[in-house]
Amino acid sequence: MAWRPRLRTVLVIVNIVILALPLGGIAVLRLYESALVRQTESELIAQGAFVAATYKAALVRTLNENVSGQITSLEPYGVLMASEWMQEKGSTERWQPRAANLDLAVDQIQPPPPDAIRLSLPADPAATVAGRDIMPVIQDAQVVTLASIRVMDYKGIVVASTGEELDQSLANWNEVARALAGEHVSSLRARVSDEPIPPLHSISRGARVRVFVAMPIVQEDRVLGAVMLSRTPANIAHALYGKRYPLFYGVLVLLIVVFAVSLFTSFTISRPVSAVINQAKRAARGEKGAVTPLEQPVTREIAELSDAVAQMARTLEQRADYIRDFASHVSHEFKTPLTSIQGALELLHEHADTMSEMERNRFLKNLTDDAAHLERLVKRLLDLARADVMRVGEETANVTHVLERAVERYRRLGLTVNIEPTSKNVIVTMSPEILESIVSNLLDNARQHGGDDVTVTIRLDQIQPNDKAHAAIVITDDGPGISEANTARVFKPFFTTARARDGTGLGLAVVRSLITAHDGSIRLRPSNVGAAFELQLPVTSNAS
Repeated sequence: MAWRPRLRTVLVIVNIVILALPLGGIAVLRLYESALVRQTESELIAQGAFVAATYKAALVRTLNENVSGQITSLEPYGVLMASEWMQEKGSTERWQPRAANLDLAVDQIQPPPPDAIRLSLPADPAATVAGRDIMPVIQDAQVVTLASIRVMDYKGIVVASTGEELDQSLANWNEVARALAGEHVSSLRARVSDEPIPPLHSISRGARVRVFVAMPIVQEDRVLGAVMLSRTPANIAHALYGKRYPLFYGVLVLLIVVFAVSLFTSFTISRPVSAVINQAKRAARGEKGAVTPLEQPVTREIAELSDAVAQMARTLEQRADYIRDFASHVSHEFKTPLTSIQGALELLHEHADTMSEMERNRFLKNLTDDAAHLERLVKRLLDLARADVMRVGEETANVTHVLERAVERYRRLGLTVNIEPTSKNVIVTMSPEILESIVSNLLDNARQHGGDDVTVTIRLDQIQPNDKAHAAIVITDDGPGISEANTARVFKPFFTTARARDGTGLGLAVVRSLITAHDGSIRLRPSNVGAAFELQLPVTSNAS
């Protein structure tokens, strides 16, 4: 049989594909949302690097000009970088890029940042001057970048800002404290807004989180200050609105995939099953030959189902034909003796007083013979019915012993039976009683057709090496034999050439049913003289 996928394989594939569509969509949206966050983080890192460099240049220029009158170099300025970040800063690599790594699935969203702290002490004078120098730059940049930018001195006091925190301290912010120790920090904080959700075409963003990036401003091993940038990332709704046309085509592709999956399911499951159902309905309406194996069953289960249903339909049709023919034969076989009995009884009833004793005895003998024939017919019918529904057990029989017992019994009845000697003890999967019944039927058949003068020979041939080992029993006689025209009909119920000798035509049919029930076979072998039957019976063991 050609390889075909199993039905459960097709169903699993279909379910996986259907399940993957929504899960894949969710995963893609989640990944896309994280990508939007990382995009915002990357933009803030780039902006922060320029702001830090600009502020550092302004601070160096301010210190070199000795604006405060107290500080003449950068050497004592700022705070010493924390030891855990010293090694990273001291790397000999010229290029030290910083990658965006925020992930909505991994990073925790922190509460909104605390309020800035108002201080009575001013910021560092040099930092204040440098902050005032770059504040117009960052405010102009905010018009394009839309990012909130704050620059702090090494004490955490804001010296330049795009907001209203100027001269206030942000040292209480976790990101600022870590940046002033020399660490680059990126975080997500919850965004709380009383404003309504902006329309999709607005530049305002309605995301519920905000990205914060804090960067230290470092000179060698000292932290001169820090830059804090924050920006609301684009939310999914805005991003999808911007990609609405590609998304439309994506949805269209998904619909095509779903339609293709539906067609695939219909082709592999629904259509073949519907074909089998239609065949079964046609067979139920009485149409012969309606159920045949499907030409394209696709899956293995449906192929097996189609073959099984077709085989079942053929078996039922054959059984129906058999029952119809059997009923016709039974009716015919019973009608003749019953008609004879009915006629004899009518004659006896009407003319019994005028009949001679010889005539009455002749009619009574006819009644007895017909009744005996009916009795034999009923017995054979019961034997055939039992043979057709026989269930094979685990009993075994020694062929040699059974043949010797049957031969001895028929020799006592006057039949000449010869059995060829054999040194083999063959054990077949059949009870001794059934095997003896089969042999007896064949011996009765030989005596009925050949008379008491017939000679029967029984031979046990060598075991046949088929799929399962079989023993061959050949029973031949020297009687009149079977004509070529009747060869194909000898095993059919009610066929007999010995009807004049009260044959029922059921003996060989019973024999064949018994042998077939035991996974054996019987056939009529070609013979120049008389008839020869060969029985093949399954063997369980063979001992010499």
